[in-house]
Amino acid sequence: MGIGGDKMVKIAFVFPGQGSQFVGMAKDLYDHVPSSRLLMEEANDILGYDLASICFNGPEDSLKLTQNTQPALLVHSTMALNILKENGIDSVLVAGHSLGEFSALVSAGALQFKDAVRLVRLRGQFMQEAVPVGVGTMAAIIGLQIDTLQGICDQVSSESFVVQPANLNSPMQTVIAGHKEAVDRVSEEALKAGAKKAILLPVSAPFHSALMKPAEIRLQKELEQTEFRDLTCPLITNIEAKPITVGSEARSALVKQVCSPVRWSETMQVLVDQKVNTVIELGSGKVLSGLIKRFNRDISCYQVGDRESLSQTLAALNASDK
Repeated sequence: MGIGGDKMVKIAFVFPGQGSQFVGMAKDLYDHVPSSRLLMEEANDILGYDLASICFNGPEDSLKLTQNTQPALLVHSTMALNILKENGIDSVLVAGHSLGEFSALVSAGALQFKDAVRLVRLRGQFMQEAVPVGVGTMAAIIGLQIDTLQGICDQVSSESFVVQPANLNSPMQTVIAGHKEAVDRVSEEALKAGAKKAILLPVSAPFHSALMKPAEIRLQKELEQTEFRDLTCPLITNIEAKPITVGSEARSALVKQVCSPVRWSETMQVLVDQKVNTVIELGSGKVLSGLIKRFNRDISCYQVGDRESLSQTLAALNASDK
C-alpha cells in the first residue's frame, strides 16, 4: 500500500541485523510512545529479564552478546513498525538483514511478536553456544570483488580452519565469517589483493558460516513448533533473494539462513526490479538505507528509530505526496 497522489509511493520496509545495536537504542520511543513502552514490557515478560535496561544503559559488552542483541534489535524495529502503521504507512514489500528477517516476518503478519522475541533469544543463545566467545569472528572486506575474495577464502579455509563469505552486502562490500585466525588471514590477504579496508565487526559469533550448523539444527526444532501464517505482503528472503508469501517457505528460509550467506546485494536489485521507489529502515542505525542509497540513487531512503527520524520521514512522505 502506497500513499495516494499523482506519484504513487511504493514503499519497502527493511529491517537491520546485528552490528546496528547501540547503547541507548529504543529509549526515546520507550519514554514517549505508549505502544513502544508496552512492546518493551511485553518483551521483558517473555524473556524473563530486563532487556530495556540492557538497551538503554548497557554496558556495551552485555548488549553485544548475541542472545541480547537479537531481541533488542527486533523490539526496536517492531516499535518503529507499529508507529508507522499507526500513522497509516505500510509497505508493499519487506526484507530484513539476517536477524532482520524475523522483524520483517512480524511486519508481514507471518510471525507473532511474542513468538519472534522467544525465537531470536534462542537463536542468539544457540549461535553463541555453537562457537565459544573469542573462537569465531566476522570482518567486512571493502573494495574487493566477491569472486576474488571467494578465491582467497577457498585457499585459506579447511575443515578445522573455516572462513567464508557471510554477508554479500554490495558489489564491493562482503563480510566474511569463521575461525578468528582464518578471518584474520583472509583479511590480510584481501588487503594485499587490493581491498581498501578490512574491518573486524562488533559481533560475538561467526554468523552465516558452516560453524553455525549446531545452531541451525537446534533452531529448526523450535521453528517447526511455531505457527507461521501466510504473509500479507511479499518478503525477499536472505537465502534466495526472491520474494515469498507462504508461511511454510518463510519458516524454511529462517532455518537455511543460519549457515548460508545473506544475499543483500541481490535483495537490493529485487527492490529495483519491483519498482520500489521508497525504502524505510526500521529500528537501529542506517546501515541498510546507506547501502541502498549507494546501490541505486533513484530510491528515496529514510530511517525511523526515534521521534525525530519519525517526524522527518513522515514530513518527507507527505511532501512527496503533494
